[in-house]
Amino acid sequence: AGQRCSALRILLVQDDIADALLAMLRGAMEELVVGATDRLSSDVGPVITQEARDNIRGHIEVMAGRGHPVFSVALPPETEGGWFVAPTMIEIDHPSALEREVFGPVLHVVRYRREQRNAMIEAVNALGYALTFGVHSRIDETIAQAIGKAEAGNIYVNRNIVGAVVGVQPFGGHGLSGTGPKAGGPFYLRRLLARRPMPHGAGAAAPALAKLIGWMREQGIETAPARRYEAAGSFGDAELPGPVGEQNTLRLKPKGRVLCRAASFAGMWRQVAACHATGNLPLVLCVGAEAEIARMPAEIRPALAPEDAVARADFQAVLFEGHRDALIALQMALAERDGPIVPVHAMPAEEHFEWDYPLEFLLEEQSVSVNTAAAGGNASLMSI
Repeated sequence: AGQRCSALRILLVQDDIADALLAMLRGAMEELVVGATDRLSSDVGPVITQEARDNIRGHIEVMAGRGHPVFSVALPPETEGGWFVAPTMIEIDHPSALEREVFGPVLHVVRYRREQRNAMIEAVNALGYALTFGVHSRIDETIAQAIGKAEAGNIYVNRNIVGAVVGVQPFGGHGLSGTGPKAGGPFYLRRLLARRPMPHGAGAAAPALAKLIGWMREQGIETAPARRYEAAGSFGDAELPGPVGEQNTLRLKPKGRVLCRAASFAGMWRQVAACHATGNLPLVLCVGAEAEIARMPAEIRPALAPEDAVARADFQAVLFEGHRDALIALQMALAERDGPIVPVHAMPAEEHFEWDYPLEFLLEEQSVSVNTAAAGGNASLMSI
């Protein structure tokens, strides 16, 4: 009944094919059988609660009242009194017309001109939900641009967008759709450990980390905290196993900006090193650090956080060094923020040199699954 986290909510359709595609979609919807799930003939069952049913039906009514074209299939008499919602398609002018996630058998369709494609993907990103994204195209350039702009955790090309397999398409989203690590991915078990061995990427350490260590050595600053992250190497894409005719890649990308809340200069350098090791931008909140940071080279110099950074600054993760009470206060302040949950990775001040920040959790995992059998070949394979 559309109540699957990876089910399609918004369909972006290029104007050139919209009329024909939507006609086929309406025809396919009319073939669906809505009914009790103990019957093999049923395609769509009830939603989970009466409240869910009422909320979804209310959304459909509101959208119809705003003048959006709405197409719903007829419900059979036997569904009366149950928690059933008719499969519905609603045409909207722009993704921003959606004010929240509608968790049910409702598809929102947006028509766009070819030159608007990138803007439409950015509009979907701006909604904040980033679990699954799909693209159907035989044009390699279009595919590359689309998956390059999409911020979803799982991206599917020329195939359906459900059915992630453990170890093949690690599953999990970003932003309002999750904090990671991905279920069935290489970092999942590490999240369950109290202490973790250093993760190992491929190749040499990140250039920014090497420059930071070199500068610290020149300044006579103890480099041991930063050098611990050299062994991690660098992180990039990895090919994952999968069936013939399918290519699966796990991409690792920096989270973005990381708030570094340190109780000591040694702790601050370790936090900055962890950020540089993973390609993130450090935002430092450490008493008396202004002079230290001001003399750093511009290419490795972190930004200084304003006093109200915890409440107002833009960051995607937090590295914390300090005592328990300060950590609790920080977490309570973060809980007051609107938007996505911000993960906090803490290091006890009294065991500073015995711990390492989990570099893998400063990266965003993005799974890309491509149905290679459908590219330029039999179009019917795209339905697999």
